[in-house]
Amino acid sequence: MTEKADLLALGRRVLAAQPFSVLLGAELSAFEPGRAELRLAVRGDHLQQHGFVHGGAVSYLADNALTYAGGSALPGLGVVTSEYKINYLRPAQGETLIARASVLYAGKSQAVCRCDVFAVKDGVEKLCATAQGTIVPLGGAPR
Repeated sequence: MTEKADLLALGRRVLAAQPFSVLLGAELSAFEPGRAELRLAVRGDHLQQHGFVHGGAVSYLADNALTYAGGSALPGLGVVTSEYKINYLRPAQGETLIARASVLYAGKSQAVCRCDVFAVKDGVEKLCATAQGTIVPLGGAPR
């Protein structure tokens, strides 16, 4: 396997070990140094009372994609989100959500990343949220 394929396989094993990610049905569709993409096939139990994907599901995708992207740029295997901010731009409606994250800056002790979340309906992607977060090595997060 190539290094890129090895990283994707590792990322998928990590995702499979996250019970909440399994519960939601998230899929890691791309993972390479400095970049990650998570997808979620929208189900009825992801929706809120108005028929939009719940903000918590959108936020989960952004947070996890940010952490994958940042983790690929930091030393060691364990990372966590230290903080992040999300802006909901429009209701998430569609068959699939896609979160695309990339590293803006990586140092020894943190990576600052951004993520755009798209709702896909009838093959058309619409930006529904954008986020920025700081990812730190496990044990490096403030207590």
